[in-house]
Amino acid sequence: MIYVVSACLAGVACRFDGEANPREGVIELVRQGLALPVCPEQLGGLPTPRPPCELRDGKVLCREADGTLSDATDAFVRGAEEGVRLALLAGCTEAILKARSPSCGCGRIYDGTFTRTLVAGDGLFADALRAAGITVRCDE
Repeated sequence: MIYVVSACLAGVACRFDGEANPREGVIELVRQGLALPVCPEQLGGLPTPRPPCELRDGKVLCREADGTLSDATDAFVRGAEEGVRLALLAGCTEAILKARSPSCGCGRIYDGTFTRTLVAGDGLFADALRAAGITVRCDE
């Protein structure tokens, strides 16, 4: 079995704040050649670091340094599509994704108010993977 995993869980410093969220079990899967690390936000062309983003009403909104909101939906959709393409190319059948992310979150994500409020829902990449028949679970 080959997994597609959130690259930040594999130790790649690709989170919005330029950090990683390493999980030893995920890192070991990558070392063994059993997992493909993917950051859909980088695949969509977003820089690292980047403003924090959350899903609201089907759009991905990013809170800029001056407090204004920008729409990054196109980049997130593009990254999700490319991530699914890579996962299918590598023969991935399961995913281990970072919880709460607007891309990778599964089951619960932030509500788009930037108040750390969680709501039921999936990130765009998690949703696209499920639509492609890949089993998705979160790291938590």
